[in-house]
Amino acid sequence: MDSPRRPFLDHSLPLLARGYAWLPDRMRRTSGPFLRTRLTGRHAVALRGPEAVRFVYDEHHVRRHGAVPEPVRSTLFGHGAVHTLDGQAHRVRKALFLSLLTDPDGVAELVGRTTAAWDEAAERWARQPRVVLFDEASRVIARAVCEWTGVPLGGSETDAVAADLVAMVDGFATPGPRHWRARAARRRREKWLAPLVAGVRDGSVRVPADSAVAVVARHRDVDGSELDARTAAVELLNILRPTTAVCWFVAFAAHALHRWPENRGRLLAESGQDGGPTGGAGNSGGPYAEAFAHEVRRFYPFAPFIGGRAVADLTWRGEPVPAGALVLLDLYGQNHDAALWEDPYSFDPRRFLGRTVERDELVPQGGGSAEVNHRCPGEDITVALLRALSVRLARLEYRVPEQDLSIPLRRVPARPRSGFVIAGVRPPAG
Repeated sequence: MDSPRRPFLDHSLPLLARGYAWLPDRMRRTSGPFLRTRLTGRHAVALRGPEAVRFVYDEHHVRRHGAVPEPVRSTLFGHGAVHTLDGQAHRVRKALFLSLLTDPDGVAELVGRTTAAWDEAAERWARQPRVVLFDEASRVIARAVCEWTGVPLGGSETDAVAADLVAMVDGFATPGPRHWRARAARRRREKWLAPLVAGVRDGSVRVPADSAVAVVARHRDVDGSELDARTAAVELLNILRPTTAVCWFVAFAAHALHRWPENRGRLLAESGQDGGPTGGAGNSGGPYAEAFAHEVRRFYPFAPFIGGRAVADLTWRGEPVPAGALVLLDLYGQNHDAALWEDPYSFDPRRFLGRTVERDELVPQGGGSAEVNHRCPGEDITVALLRALSVRLARLEYRVPEQDLSIPLRRVPARPRSGFVIAGVRPPAG
């Protein structure tokens, strides 16, 4: 393979300065969906599009082991997490998550717990002059997912646990105070969960046999060994943390309903709240609610890109990719690519009505197969929770007081600056 010309200038600082816009802006200036750059001193290539998704998620091309930066392992994923494994070791560990996160009955139970916690919280919001929806949603979801996984959580602990789960996500991609808060939160919660796993194993702590805590405690890796207590705590957090992170999408859903209020009427009509037919939607949402959830995930910024390391000298569309190079998949750019989405910077859930969501086109949480590749196994949960909570947002009466609702793309992960403040809350009757 011809040796590619390696970029001289490192773009780590421009990435920090530009955030989500850095990679899409640079790729717009290229002749195709391929970019050569340098990050943290290493040769990197960036790709986009369904063909690129299939290339990046092929383990014969790109692997995660050794590619996840230490700051991300120490905040977002945890050391020894499933995200850092490849091959059979990854598949065996991934099966643990698939058994818990893709079972329709289990997903329905989590949605039920979450909507019940939401309805209870909404009654409390009605007694407060104003609430920050991002923060409240994080507490609602954290409480529900802890109950669902079998993690004991006293009422007074909810706020602190939710804050730590949010901090792990909020600080993974930035230097400074947010990052150090994320590291401290991870250390704190691993120390909190490791004794729980040990207690389940020695019988001093009783949890339901089919709960996530029990399943993680008895899981055996590819070599037949149990996870050590710390790694088990890491993987429990890899259920609690990303589920709680749905609060980002809830805040984005509220933002979308505020900017494009016609969606509220469509969600209400589908759920039967305006006197129209329910269409089978009920409180968990029907086809329009699901389309709305997909459009929130496509339109708003979540993960900017994912990356791995080329395992051999490769070529993609005739471009050489040397062994060891960083290979980036431009998720945010792909979700706004005019070649895939008509009028991509317009928010329009109708684009998802009457069509199958192609696996390698819509990639807010990565691409590939959840069963085999590194695609997030909790995507079904994300969609189900967002669908149900979007319906509840539409049913909730509230005012949106003056505030800063801008979503700065240089901040990763992005969210409305204000967290989306609501006031004068009136829960729906009945």
